[in-house]
Amino acid sequence: MSAPAPSPLAIVDAVPLPRQEEVLTEAALAFVAELHRRFTPRRDELLARRAERRAGIARTSTLDFLPETAAIRADDSWRVAPSPAALDDRRVEITGPTDRKMTINALNSGAKVWLADFEDASAPTWENVVLGQLNLIDAYTRNIDFTDPGSGKSYALKDADELATVVTRPRGWHLNERHLRLDGEPVPGALVDFGLYFFHNAQRLLDLGKGPYFYLAKTESHLEARLWNDVFVFAQDYVGIPQGTVRATVLIETITAAYEMEEILYELRDHASGLNAGRWDYLFSIVKNFRDGGAKFVLPDRNAVTMTAPFMRAYTELLVRTCHKRGAHAIGGMAAFIPSRRDAEVNKVAFEKVRADKDREAGDGFDGSWVAHPDLVPIAMESFDKVLGDRPNQKDRLREDVHVEAADLIAVDSLEASPTYAGLVNAVQVGIRYIEAWLRGLGAVAIFNLMEDAATAEISRSQIWQWINAGVEFENGRKATAELARKVAAEELAAIREEIGEEAFAAGHWQQAHDLLLTVALDEDYADFLTLPAYEQLKG
Repeated sequence: MSAPAPSPLAIVDAVPLPRQEEVLTEAALAFVAELHRRFTPRRDELLARRAERRAGIARTSTLDFLPETAAIRADDSWRVAPSPAALDDRRVEITGPTDRKMTINALNSGAKVWLADFEDASAPTWENVVLGQLNLIDAYTRNIDFTDPGSGKSYALKDADELATVVTRPRGWHLNERHLRLDGEPVPGALVDFGLYFFHNAQRLLDLGKGPYFYLAKTESHLEARLWNDVFVFAQDYVGIPQGTVRATVLIETITAAYEMEEILYELRDHASGLNAGRWDYLFSIVKNFRDGGAKFVLPDRNAVTMTAPFMRAYTELLVRTCHKRGAHAIGGMAAFIPSRRDAEVNKVAFEKVRADKDREAGDGFDGSWVAHPDLVPIAMESFDKVLGDRPNQKDRLREDVHVEAADLIAVDSLEASPTYAGLVNAVQVGIRYIEAWLRGLGAVAIFNLMEDAATAEISRSQIWQWINAGVEFENGRKATAELARKVAAEELAAIREEIGEEAFAAGHWQQAHDLLLTVALDEDYADFLTLPAYEQLKG
Protein backbone atom coordinates (compact mmCIF):
# COMPACT_ATOMS: atom_id res chain seq x y z
CA MET A 1 0.00 0.00 0.00
CA SER A 2 1.48 3.37 -1.02
CA ALA A 3 1.95 6.18 1.48
CA PRO A 4 -0.74 8.85 1.43
CA ALA A 5 0.09 11.97 -0.56
CA PRO A 6 1.20 14.88 1.63
CA SER A 7 -1.38 17.55 2.32
CA PRO A 8 -1.35 20.45 -0.13
CA LEU A 9 -1.01 24.08 0.90
CA ALA A 10 -4.32 25.88 1.23
CA ILE A 11 -4.83 29.50 0.15
CA VAL A 12 -7.01 31.04 2.86
CA ASP A 13 -9.09 34.26 2.94
CA ALA A 14 -7.29 35.70 -0.08
CA VAL A 15 -8.91 37.76 -2.82
CA PRO A 16 -7.85 36.36 -6.23
CA LEU A 17 -5.21 38.50 -7.94
CA PRO A 18 -4.47 39.01 -11.63
CA ARG A 19 -1.96 36.43 -12.90
CA GLN A 20 -1.56 34.86 -9.45
CA GLU A 21 -1.63 31.43 -11.07
CA GLU A 22 1.82 32.20 -12.54
CA VAL A 23 3.23 32.50 -9.02
CA LEU A 24 1.04 30.10 -7.04
CA THR A 25 1.58 27.10 -9.28
CA GLU A 26 0.93 23.62 -7.93
CA ALA A 27 4.64 22.80 -8.12
CA ALA A 28 5.71 26.01 -6.35
CA LEU A 29 3.17 25.51 -3.56
CA ALA A 30 4.32 21.89 -3.16
CA PHE A 31 7.88 23.16 -2.68
CA VAL A 32 6.80 25.73 -0.07
CA ALA A 33 4.77 23.03 1.71
CA GLU A 34 7.85 20.79 1.87
CA LEU A 35 9.93 23.64 3.28
CA HIS A 36 7.25 24.16 5.91
CA ARG A 37 7.10 20.47 6.89
CA ARG A 38 10.86 20.14 7.19
CA PHE A 39 11.87 23.44 8.77
CA THR A 40 9.01 25.13 10.65
CA PRO A 41 9.39 22.90 13.75
CA ARG A 42 13.01 24.08 14.07
CA ARG A 43 11.92 27.66 13.45
CA ASP A 44 9.49 27.32 16.35
CA GLU A 45 12.20 25.96 18.65
CA LEU A 46 14.50 28.85 17.75
CA LEU A 47 11.80 31.43 18.45
CA ALA A 48 11.35 29.84 21.89
CA ARG A 49 15.12 30.03 22.38
CA ARG A 50 14.98 33.77 21.65
CA ALA A 51 12.58 34.20 24.56
CA GLU A 52 14.86 32.20 26.87
CA ARG A 53 17.86 34.28 25.90
CA ARG A 54 15.94 37.50 26.44
CA ALA A 55 15.02 36.29 29.93
CA GLY A 56 18.71 35.67 30.62
CA ILE A 57 19.61 39.21 29.56
CA ALA A 58 16.84 40.53 31.83
CA ARG A 59 18.51 38.75 34.75
CA THR A 60 22.10 39.76 34.01
CA SER A 61 21.97 42.96 31.90
CA THR A 62 24.98 41.74 29.93
CA LEU A 63 26.06 39.75 26.89
CA ASP A 64 29.34 38.09 25.96
CA PHE A 65 30.92 36.18 23.10
CA LEU A 66 29.91 32.52 23.30
CA PRO A 67 32.39 30.27 25.11
CA GLU A 68 31.05 27.18 23.33
CA THR A 69 32.04 28.55 19.90
CA ALA A 70 35.45 29.93 20.86
CA ALA A 71 37.20 27.34 18.68
CA ILE A 72 35.44 28.65 15.56
CA ARG A 73 36.56 32.19 16.32
CA ALA A 74 40.11 31.05 17.08
CA ASP A 75 40.47 28.98 13.89
CA ASP A 76 42.04 31.32 11.33
CA SER A 77 41.92 28.78 8.50
CA TRP A 78 38.30 28.93 7.34
CA ARG A 79 36.81 31.34 4.80
CA VAL A 80 33.43 31.80 3.21
CA ALA A 81 32.99 30.66 -0.38
CA PRO A 82 34.48 32.95 -3.05
CA SER A 83 32.11 35.64 -4.28
CA PRO A 84 30.31 35.03 -7.58
CA ALA A 85 31.13 37.64 -10.23
CA ALA A 86 27.68 39.24 -9.99
CA LEU A 87 28.22 39.99 -6.28
CA ASP A 88 31.91 40.89 -6.27
CA ASP A 89 31.33 44.64 -6.63
CA ARG A 90 28.64 45.87 -4.23
CA ARG A 91 29.82 49.43 -3.70
CA VAL A 92 26.31 50.92 -3.82
CA GLU A 93 23.08 49.06 -3.06
CA ILE A 94 19.61 50.57 -3.36
CA THR A 95 16.76 49.24 -1.23
CA GLY A 96 13.01 49.19 -1.70
CA PRO A 97 9.80 47.19 -2.07
CA THR A 98 8.95 45.08 -5.11
CA ASP A 99 6.07 47.10 -6.54
CA ARG A 100 6.22 47.44 -10.31
CA LYS A 101 7.51 51.02 -10.53
CA MET A 102 10.15 50.46 -7.86
CA THR A 103 11.30 47.26 -9.55
CA ILE A 104 12.06 49.13 -12.77
CA ASN A 105 13.55 52.21 -11.10
CA ALA A 106 15.77 50.22 -8.74
CA LEU A 107 17.10 47.97 -11.51
CA ASN A 108 17.79 51.08 -13.63
CA SER A 109 19.22 53.16 -10.77
CA GLY A 110 22.92 52.70 -11.50
CA ALA A 111 23.41 50.91 -8.17
CA LYS A 112 25.36 47.65 -8.27
CA VAL A 113 22.72 45.81 -6.20
CA TRP A 114 19.02 46.19 -5.52
CA LEU A 115 17.73 44.83 -2.22
CA ALA A 116 14.28 43.67 -3.36
CA ASP A 117 12.39 43.82 -0.10
CA PHE A 118 9.57 41.61 1.14
CA GLU A 119 10.47 42.57 4.72
CA ASP A 120 10.59 45.96 6.46
CA ALA A 121 9.94 48.05 3.34
CA SER A 122 6.86 46.02 2.41
CA ALA A 123 3.59 45.67 4.29
CA PRO A 124 2.70 41.97 3.84
CA THR A 125 -0.67 42.29 2.14
CA TRP A 126 -1.47 39.33 -0.08
CA GLU A 127 -1.18 41.62 -3.09
CA ASN A 128 2.33 42.76 -2.10
CA VAL A 129 3.44 39.19 -1.36
CA VAL A 130 2.20 37.66 -4.61
CA LEU A 131 2.47 40.49 -7.11
CA GLY A 132 5.91 41.38 -5.78
CA GLN A 133 7.02 37.90 -6.82
CA LEU A 134 5.35 38.36 -10.20
CA ASN A 135 7.18 41.65 -10.77
CA LEU A 136 10.53 39.95 -10.21
CA ILE A 137 9.65 37.13 -12.60
CA ASP A 138 8.59 39.72 -15.18
CA ALA A 139 11.82 41.66 -14.68
CA TYR A 140 13.96 38.59 -15.34
CA THR A 141 11.95 37.73 -18.45
CA ARG A 142 11.98 41.42 -19.51
CA ASN A 143 8.20 41.39 -19.51
CA ILE A 144 7.87 44.48 -17.31
CA ASP A 145 6.89 48.08 -17.94
CA PHE A 146 4.87 50.65 -16.02
CA THR A 147 2.91 53.81 -16.81
CA ASP A 148 2.17 56.15 -13.93
CA PRO A 149 -1.59 56.76 -13.96
CA GLY A 150 -1.13 60.24 -12.49
CA SER A 151 1.65 61.67 -14.64
CA GLY A 152 1.39 59.39 -17.67
CA LYS A 153 5.16 58.80 -17.45
CA SER A 154 6.33 55.43 -18.74
CA TYR A 155 9.04 53.24 -17.26
CA ALA A 156 10.97 50.41 -18.95
CA LEU A 157 14.14 48.44 -18.25
CA LYS A 158 17.55 49.51 -19.54
CA ASP A 159 19.87 47.03 -21.26
CA ALA A 160 20.69 43.93 -19.22
CA ASP A 161 24.31 44.94 -18.55
CA GLU A 162 23.14 48.20 -16.95
CA LEU A 163 20.79 46.58 -14.43
CA ALA A 164 21.47 46.11 -10.72
CA THR A 165 21.97 42.58 -9.36
CA VAL A 166 18.97 41.55 -7.25
CA VAL A 167 19.36 40.41 -3.65
CA THR A 168 15.94 39.49 -2.24
CA ARG A 169 15.04 39.94 1.42
CA PRO A 170 12.40 37.53 2.79
CA ARG A 171 10.49 38.28 5.97
CA GLY A 172 12.10 37.48 9.33
CA TRP A 173 11.57 34.16 11.09
CA HIS A 174 9.00 35.58 13.52
CA LEU A 175 6.35 36.50 10.92
CA ASN A 176 3.78 34.07 9.53
CA GLU A 177 1.85 34.25 6.25
CA ARG A 178 -1.79 33.90 7.22
CA HIS A 179 -3.02 33.30 3.67
CA LEU A 180 -1.02 30.09 3.17
CA ARG A 181 -1.75 27.24 5.56
CA LEU A 182 -0.85 23.59 5.85
CA ASP A 183 -3.24 21.48 7.90
CA GLY A 184 -4.62 24.70 9.38
CA GLU A 185 -1.23 26.09 10.45
CA PRO A 186 0.20 29.26 8.84
CA VAL A 187 3.47 28.95 6.93
CA PRO A 188 6.36 31.20 8.06
CA GLY A 189 6.55 34.27 5.83
CA ALA A 190 10.29 33.68 5.43
CA LEU A 191 9.67 30.31 3.78
CA VAL A 192 6.90 31.71 1.57
CA ASP A 193 9.02 34.60 0.29
CA PHE A 194 12.16 32.51 -0.11
CA GLY A 195 10.34 29.48 -1.52
CA LEU A 196 8.31 31.23 -4.22
CA TYR A 197 11.26 33.34 -5.34
CA PHE A 198 13.77 30.51 -5.35
CA PHE A 199 11.48 28.00 -7.07
CA HIS A 200 10.59 30.31 -9.94
CA ASN A 201 13.90 32.09 -10.44
CA ALA A 202 16.90 30.02 -9.33
CA GLN A 203 17.56 28.39 -12.71
CA ARG A 204 16.43 31.48 -14.61
CA LEU A 205 19.01 33.57 -12.73
CA LEU A 206 21.76 31.05 -13.42
CA ASP A 207 20.91 31.28 -17.11
CA LEU A 208 21.34 35.06 -16.85
CA GLY A 209 24.80 34.66 -15.32
CA LYS A 210 23.66 35.50 -11.79
CA GLY A 211 22.04 33.45 -9.04
CA PRO A 212 19.49 33.35 -6.22
CA TYR A 213 20.89 35.83 -3.73
CA PHE A 214 19.30 36.73 -0.40
CA TYR A 215 19.47 39.12 2.52
CA LEU A 216 18.57 37.45 5.83
CA ALA A 217 16.75 39.75 8.24
CA LYS A 218 16.32 39.83 12.03
CA THR A 219 18.74 36.92 12.60
CA GLU A 220 19.49 36.58 16.32
CA SER A 221 21.97 33.68 16.48
CA HIS A 222 24.26 31.34 14.57
CA LEU A 223 21.68 28.59 15.11
CA GLU A 224 19.19 30.61 13.07
CA ALA A 225 21.85 31.00 10.38
CA ARG A 226 22.35 27.21 10.49
CA LEU A 227 18.63 26.75 9.84
CA TRP A 228 18.85 29.01 6.78
CA ASN A 229 21.87 27.07 5.56
CA ASP A 230 19.94 23.80 5.81
CA VAL A 231 17.05 25.40 3.91
CA PHE A 232 19.49 26.38 1.14
CA VAL A 233 21.03 22.90 0.93
CA PHE A 234 17.62 21.26 0.66
CA ALA A 235 16.30 23.82 -1.84
CA GLN A 236 19.27 23.49 -4.19
CA ASP A 237 18.93 19.70 -4.24
CA TYR A 238 15.16 19.96 -4.72
CA VAL A 239 15.38 22.00 -7.94
CA GLY A 240 18.61 20.39 -9.12
CA ILE A 241 21.11 23.23 -9.09
CA PRO A 242 24.67 23.00 -7.71
CA GLN A 243 25.30 23.36 -3.99
CA GLY A 244 26.75 26.78 -3.22
CA THR A 245 24.68 28.55 -5.87
CA VAL A 246 22.72 30.45 -3.22
CA ARG A 247 24.44 33.41 -1.62
CA ALA A 248 23.23 35.05 1.59
CA THR A 249 24.12 38.34 3.24
CA VAL A 250 23.08 38.51 6.88
CA LEU A 251 21.90 41.74 8.45
CA ILE A 252 23.58 42.13 11.82
CA GLU A 253 20.64 44.13 13.13
CA THR A 254 20.17 42.47 16.51
CA ILE A 255 22.46 42.93 19.48
CA THR A 256 22.71 39.17 20.06
CA ALA A 257 23.87 38.56 16.47
CA ALA A 258 26.62 41.16 16.96
CA TYR A 259 28.23 38.71 19.43
CA GLU A 260 28.04 35.86 16.89
CA MET A 261 29.20 37.38 13.61
CA GLU A 262 31.97 34.87 12.98
CA GLU A 263 29.75 31.95 13.94
CA ILE A 264 27.01 33.19 11.59
CA LEU A 265 29.46 33.35 8.70
CA TYR A 266 30.79 29.91 9.64
CA GLU A 267 27.35 28.29 9.58
CA LEU A 268 26.65 29.80 6.15
CA ARG A 269 30.21 29.56 4.85
CA ASP A 270 29.36 27.69 1.63
CA HIS A 271 26.56 30.19 0.94
CA ALA A 272 27.74 33.36 2.71
CA SER A 273 28.32 36.58 0.85
CA GLY A 274 28.68 39.09 3.66
CA LEU A 275 27.26 40.95 6.64
CA ASN A 276 25.41 44.26 6.76
CA ALA A 277 25.48 46.91 9.49
CA GLY A 278 22.10 48.58 9.93
CA ARG A 279 21.08 51.13 12.53
CA TRP A 280 17.39 51.33 13.48
CA ASP A 281 16.70 47.64 13.99
CA TYR A 282 19.99 47.32 15.86
CA LEU A 283 19.01 50.10 18.26
CA PHE A 284 15.52 48.63 18.57
CA SER A 285 17.12 45.30 19.53
CA ILE A 286 19.25 46.96 22.21
CA VAL A 287 16.17 48.60 23.75
CA LYS A 288 14.17 45.38 23.53
CA ASN A 289 16.83 43.20 25.12
CA PHE A 290 18.08 45.62 27.77
CA ARG A 291 14.80 47.29 28.65
CA ASP A 292 15.17 46.12 32.27
CA GLY A 293 18.78 47.28 32.53
CA GLY A 294 18.23 50.70 34.07
CA ALA A 295 19.49 54.18 33.20
CA LYS A 296 22.77 53.09 31.59
CA PHE A 297 20.86 51.48 28.70
CA VAL A 298 18.53 54.42 28.01
CA LEU A 299 19.09 55.65 24.46
CA PRO A 300 18.81 59.34 23.55
CA ASP A 301 16.78 60.55 20.55
CA ARG A 302 17.26 58.20 17.62
CA ASN A 303 18.81 60.92 15.44
CA ALA A 304 21.43 61.55 18.15
CA VAL A 305 22.66 57.96 17.89
CA THR A 306 24.82 58.17 14.79
CA MET A 307 27.26 55.57 13.56
CA THR A 308 30.06 57.55 15.27
CA ALA A 309 28.65 56.82 18.75
CA PRO A 310 31.32 54.70 20.52
CA PHE A 311 29.16 51.58 20.91
CA MET A 312 27.99 51.83 17.28
CA ARG A 313 31.56 52.36 16.10
CA ALA A 314 32.62 49.22 18.00
CA TYR A 315 29.86 47.28 16.20
CA THR A 316 30.67 48.52 12.68
CA GLU A 317 34.43 48.17 13.01
CA LEU A 318 34.08 44.66 14.42
CA LEU A 319 31.82 43.81 11.48
CA VAL A 320 34.37 44.99 8.91
CA ARG A 321 37.20 43.13 10.62
CA THR A 322 35.12 39.95 10.94
CA CYS A 323 33.99 39.98 7.32
CA HIS A 324 37.41 40.63 5.83
CA LYS A 325 39.10 38.08 8.07
CA ARG A 326 36.73 35.49 6.57
CA GLY A 327 36.67 36.73 2.96
CA ALA A 328 33.16 38.19 3.11
CA HIS A 329 31.77 41.57 2.04
CA ALA A 330 31.07 44.20 4.71
CA ILE A 331 28.10 46.33 3.69
CA GLY A 332 27.35 49.61 5.43
CA GLY A 333 24.16 51.28 6.56
CA MET A 334 21.33 53.22 4.99
CA ALA A 335 21.30 56.77 3.65
CA ALA A 336 17.56 57.33 4.06
CA PHE A 337 17.29 60.93 2.84
CA ILE A 338 14.61 61.60 0.21
CA PRO A 339 15.51 64.65 -1.92
CA SER A 340 13.06 67.55 -1.90
CA ARG A 341 11.75 68.80 -5.25
CA ARG A 342 11.10 72.21 -3.67
CA ASP A 343 13.94 73.00 -1.26
CA ALA A 344 17.44 73.04 -2.73
CA GLU A 345 18.97 74.13 0.60
CA VAL A 346 17.53 71.09 2.41
CA ASN A 347 19.03 68.90 -0.30
CA LYS A 348 22.43 70.58 -0.10
CA VAL A 349 22.74 70.06 3.66
CA ALA A 350 21.45 66.47 3.48
CA PHE A 351 23.68 65.52 0.55
CA GLU A 352 26.74 66.72 2.49
CA LYS A 353 25.71 64.53 5.44
CA VAL A 354 25.23 61.54 3.14
CA ARG A 355 28.62 62.17 1.53
CA ALA A 356 30.35 62.39 4.92
CA ASP A 357 28.65 59.18 6.07
CA LYS A 358 29.64 57.24 2.95
CA ASP A 359 33.18 58.66 3.03
CA ARG A 360 33.48 57.38 6.60
CA GLU A 361 32.21 53.91 5.66
CA ALA A 362 34.52 53.61 2.66
CA GLY A 363 37.41 54.86 4.79
CA ASP A 364 36.62 52.34 7.53
CA GLY A 365 36.90 49.44 5.08
CA PHE A 366 33.31 48.74 4.09
CA ASP A 367 32.91 47.28 0.60
CA GLY A 368 29.62 49.00 -0.11
CA SER A 369 26.65 50.76 1.41
CA TRP A 370 22.90 51.35 1.12
CA VAL A 371 20.82 54.22 -0.23
CA ALA A 372 17.04 54.62 -0.30
CA HIS A 373 16.69 56.88 -3.36
CA PRO A 374 18.21 56.85 -6.88
CA ASP A 375 19.45 60.45 -6.48
CA LEU A 376 21.80 59.24 -3.72
CA VAL A 377 23.43 56.55 -5.88
CA PRO A 378 26.00 58.90 -7.49
CA ILE A 379 26.93 60.42 -4.11
CA ALA A 380 27.58 57.05 -2.50
CA MET A 381 29.29 55.80 -5.68
CA GLU A 382 31.72 58.71 -5.59
CA SER A 383 32.68 57.97 -1.97
CA PHE A 384 33.48 54.34 -2.73
CA ASP A 385 35.07 55.04 -6.11
CA LYS A 386 37.60 57.32 -4.37
CA VAL A 387 38.70 54.46 -2.11
CA LEU A 388 38.21 51.42 -4.34
CA GLY A 389 39.19 52.78 -7.74
CA ASP A 390 38.98 49.88 -10.19
CA ARG A 391 38.97 47.24 -7.43
CA PRO A 392 35.59 45.55 -6.85
CA ASN A 393 35.98 45.62 -3.05
CA GLN A 394 38.54 46.07 -0.29
CA LYS A 395 38.32 42.69 1.39
CA ASP A 396 42.11 42.64 1.51
CA ARG A 397 41.94 45.42 4.14
CA LEU A 398 41.91 43.25 7.25
CA ARG A 399 41.51 45.94 9.92
CA GLU A 400 43.75 44.06 12.34
CA ASP A 401 44.01 47.33 14.26
CA VAL A 402 40.45 46.81 15.53
CA HIS A 403 40.03 45.31 18.99
CA VAL A 404 36.50 45.19 20.40
CA GLU A 405 35.65 43.84 23.85
CA ALA A 406 32.25 42.37 24.68
CA ALA A 407 31.40 45.34 26.91
CA ASP A 408 32.13 47.85 24.13
CA LEU A 409 29.09 46.71 22.12
CA ILE A 410 26.65 47.58 24.90
CA ALA A 411 28.35 50.69 26.30
CA VAL A 412 25.26 52.77 25.56
CA ASP A 413 26.16 55.19 28.34
CA SER A 414 29.35 56.13 26.47
CA LEU A 415 27.20 58.45 24.34
CA GLU A 416 26.94 61.96 25.75
CA ALA A 417 23.35 62.74 24.78
CA SER A 418 20.00 62.56 26.54
CA PRO A 419 16.40 62.04 25.45
CA THR A 420 14.62 65.29 24.60
CA TYR A 421 11.00 66.35 24.50
CA ALA A 422 11.40 67.01 20.76
CA GLY A 423 12.61 63.43 20.43
CA LEU A 424 9.41 62.19 22.06
CA VAL A 425 7.31 64.30 19.70
CA ASN A 426 9.24 63.02 16.69
CA ALA A 427 8.86 59.39 17.80
CA VAL A 428 5.08 59.87 18.08
CA GLN A 429 4.86 61.68 14.74
CA VAL A 430 6.87 59.10 12.84
CA GLY A 431 5.12 56.22 14.58
CA ILE A 432 1.60 57.37 13.74
CA ARG A 433 2.40 58.41 10.17
CA TYR A 434 4.30 55.22 9.38
CA ILE A 435 1.77 52.83 10.92
CA GLU A 436 -1.10 54.55 9.08
CA ALA A 437 0.65 54.03 5.74
CA TRP A 438 1.55 50.44 6.66
CA LEU A 439 -2.11 49.69 7.37
CA ARG A 440 -2.83 50.92 3.82
CA GLY A 441 -0.29 48.43 2.46
CA LEU A 442 2.75 50.72 2.16
CA GLY A 443 5.97 49.58 3.80
CA ALA A 444 8.41 52.26 2.58
CA VAL A 445 7.11 55.73 3.44
CA ALA A 446 8.66 59.18 2.99
CA ILE A 447 8.19 61.14 6.25
CA PHE A 448 9.92 64.48 6.85
CA ASN A 449 12.30 63.87 3.92
CA LEU A 450 13.40 60.46 5.21
CA MET A 451 12.47 57.05 3.84
CA GLU A 452 11.03 55.23 6.82
CA ASP A 453 10.31 51.51 7.09
CA ALA A 454 9.13 49.18 9.85
CA ALA A 455 12.49 49.44 11.65
CA THR A 456 12.04 53.17 12.24
CA ALA A 457 8.55 52.59 13.63
CA GLU A 458 10.03 49.92 15.93
CA ILE A 459 12.69 52.24 17.35
CA SER A 460 10.11 55.04 17.70
CA ARG A 461 7.68 53.01 19.80
CA SER A 462 10.52 51.33 21.72
CA GLN A 463 12.01 54.65 22.73
CA ILE A 464 8.64 55.91 23.98
CA TRP A 465 8.28 52.69 26.00
CA GLN A 466 11.84 52.86 27.36
CA TRP A 467 11.72 56.53 28.34
CA ILE A 468 8.43 56.10 30.20
CA ASN A 469 9.55 52.96 32.01
CA ALA A 470 12.89 54.55 32.93
CA GLY A 471 11.19 57.68 34.27
CA VAL A 472 13.20 59.97 31.96
CA GLU A 473 12.98 63.70 32.65
CA PHE A 474 13.34 65.89 29.55
CA GLU A 475 15.30 69.13 29.31
CA ASN A 476 12.10 71.16 29.70
CA GLY A 477 11.38 69.56 33.06
CA ARG A 478 8.57 67.34 31.82
CA LYS A 479 8.72 63.69 32.77
CA ALA A 480 8.12 60.88 30.28
CA THR A 481 4.78 59.36 31.26
CA ALA A 482 1.97 57.50 29.55
CA GLU A 483 -0.21 60.58 30.02
CA LEU A 484 2.33 62.80 28.25
CA ALA A 485 2.64 60.32 25.36
CA ARG A 486 -1.16 60.27 25.01
CA LYS A 487 -1.26 64.07 25.01
CA VAL A 488 1.44 64.34 22.33
CA ALA A 489 -0.33 61.66 20.24
CA ALA A 490 -3.67 63.48 20.49
CA GLU A 491 -2.02 66.73 19.40
CA GLU A 492 -0.35 64.97 16.46
CA LEU A 493 -3.65 63.43 15.37
CA ALA A 494 -5.30 66.86 15.44
CA ALA A 495 -2.37 68.37 13.51
CA ILE A 496 -2.63 65.68 10.82
CA ARG A 497 -6.38 66.28 10.48
CA GLU A 498 -5.68 70.02 10.04
CA GLU A 499 -2.83 69.34 7.60
CA ILE A 500 -4.59 66.96 5.19
CA GLY A 501 -8.24 67.95 5.59
CA GLU A 502 -11.28 66.18 6.92
CA GLU A 503 -11.99 64.09 3.82
CA ALA A 504 -8.47 62.65 3.51
CA PHE A 505 -8.32 62.10 7.26
CA ALA A 506 -11.58 60.11 7.21
CA ALA A 507 -10.36 58.05 4.26
CA GLY A 508 -7.17 57.00 6.08
CA HIS A 509 -6.41 54.79 9.09
CA TRP A 510 -5.28 57.60 11.37
CA GLN A 511 -7.20 56.80 14.53
CA GLN A 512 -6.33 53.13 14.15
CA ALA A 513 -2.62 53.97 13.73
CA HIS A 514 -2.74 56.29 16.76
CA ASP A 515 -4.33 53.59 18.90
CA LEU A 516 -1.92 50.88 17.74
CA LEU A 517 1.13 53.05 18.41
CA LEU A 518 -0.06 53.80 21.94
CA THR A 519 -0.80 50.12 22.54
CA VAL A 520 2.72 48.96 21.63
CA ALA A 521 4.38 51.99 23.24
CA LEU A 522 2.49 51.96 26.54
CA ASP A 523 1.57 48.35 27.30
CA GLU A 524 3.46 46.98 30.28
CA ASP A 525 3.88 43.72 28.36
CA TYR A 526 6.32 44.84 25.64
CA ALA A 527 5.41 43.34 22.24
CA ASP A 528 8.39 41.61 20.61
CA PHE A 529 7.57 43.14 17.23
CA LEU A 530 5.15 45.91 16.29
CA THR A 531 4.35 44.06 13.07
CA LEU A 532 2.79 41.13 14.96
CA PRO A 533 -0.23 43.05 16.34
CA ALA A 534 -0.22 45.28 13.25
CA TYR A 535 -0.55 42.26 10.95
CA GLU A 536 -3.74 41.30 12.77
CA GLN A 537 -5.20 44.63 11.66
CA LEU A 538 -3.80 44.64 8.11
CA LYS A 539 -6.48 44.16 5.47
CA GLY A 540 -5.70 42.12 2.39
